[in-house]
Amino acid sequence: MSSDFQPPPKSLSILASVGGVVTAVVAIAGFNFWSQQMSSTSVDRPELSTSKIASPAKEPLPSTPFSAEEAETIAKLDATSVVLPGEPIPANQLTIAITPYVAPGAGSLTKEEIATARQAWSYFQRNWNDETGLVNSVDGFPSVTMWDQSAAMAALISARELNIVSAAEFDAKMTKMLKTLASIPLYKQELPNKVYNAKTLIPVNYGQLEKQEQIGWSAIDLGRMAIWLKIVGAKYPEMRSLSNDVWKHWQVKRLTKNGRMYGTSVIKGREQYNQEGRLGYENYAAYGLKLWGLDVNKALDYQSNTAFVNVYGQGIPYDKRDYKKSEANNYVLSEPYILDGIETGFQALPKAYADRILAAQESRYQATKQLTAVTEDNLDRPPYFVYSSLFVNGEPWATITDTRQQRNDLRFLSAKATVGWHVLYNTAYTRQLFDFVQTNLKSKDGWYNGFYESLRQPNKALTANNNGVILESLLYKQVGQPLTVWAGVKRSSKLN
Repeated sequence: MSSDFQPPPKSLSILASVGGVVTAVVAIAGFNFWSQQMSSTSVDRPELSTSKIASPAKEPLPSTPFSAEEAETIAKLDATSVVLPGEPIPANQLTIAITPYVAPGAGSLTKEEIATARQAWSYFQRNWNDETGLVNSVDGFPSVTMWDQSAAMAALISARELNIVSAAEFDAKMTKMLKTLASIPLYKQELPNKVYNAKTLIPVNYGQLEKQEQIGWSAIDLGRMAIWLKIVGAKYPEMRSLSNDVWKHWQVKRLTKNGRMYGTSVIKGREQYNQEGRLGYENYAAYGLKLWGLDVNKALDYQSNTAFVNVYGQGIPYDKRDYKKSEANNYVLSEPYILDGIETGFQALPKAYADRILAAQESRYQATKQLTAVTEDNLDRPPYFVYSSLFVNGEPWATITDTRQQRNDLRFLSAKATVGWHVLYNTAYTRQLFDFVQTNLKSKDGWYNGFYESLRQPNKALTANNNGVILESLLYKQVGQPLTVWAGVKRSSKLN
């Protein structure tokens, strides 16, 4: 993507926020301008390992969108798949394993997987800003969030370790990036603004590049970056002082309060200070902040606010703090569980939660014959960003915007979720997902974000986060360890 586009935060309400993870929802006017300019030039549960696959992934797809009858059939199956309350996970399975999880089959990449990694890296080659070391969140548009810059950090490390870039190129790029992050202008001289011009480092609002504007910070975005700063400092001792400098640049006290994470937003000129996060991203990001010694004990609690709902016979966890109760959407998504598995070995959330969430998506496929690996991401058309959820605000299989506009017609198979699930579980079903991505979502500038289920065509958005998650997933498979373990990140809260 290019020109006048940049997304707003994953979810923001006056009372509470589901979190930054700011690759996300879009400034519509800015995107419309961009699209007009570009239109002329571009365009360890047994059922997880023993499932029977109904049809080959590389089988030719129908090229026409769902008929009204087909869409109605799927909608009815999804709607009737839900049972409340759902089957809870037994208490003896609701613990964090002492030994971080390692996936079956991890330890090497196939030639196909190496090619997949190289293809993902092409996005970063195209979108790196040499003057700052920051990477465009969306293809061709020089604007960046801290969530997406973390994806770029992960991508650069992956490219170095997979021999896609040289050690010298890695050193130069990572040094430039860290020095920029350690000196970037901060919101109220406290913490990184949610969005920056990736070329000039001006704090901006979504959809803008030139007008300086401070709009607050996201604790969830910074929690992800906290993990990757630790990985850099542990794996590359020569970079440790630079990664520490980034953390020291932040005034971190306002990130937490009474054991929870807090972010800020500016509403009609006034700052709102809100608890941030719901089950999934809340726990994942809190783990990163804990690595640096912050008190996030309540944010790490994965049981107190959790209930279960059966979808297609699988009891999945969801956060009881839904929109009606808190004015924040309680999306159930794939990505936070994938990131937790790849980066920590399920040290922020029980692996049993991830087992159920993947199993529910496979069960949906078995019932509907629609390959399913859903999460949130940018779209290549209005409304430009959706949360494709297993369950949200009481609705199963709902694809919604942050303002709760339902767009189930734009549900899509996510490329990053597909690759992430495959490297973590390596089952017949995840292999089918992976093969589908290889066949349908390759572009010359990286991997497309996904494939629309009912439209039966690619979601041609190109983003740093999609390609970054693909790269770090493949690094995980190559090294055969969760990435914090591989890097030697200590669980100590003290700076090294």
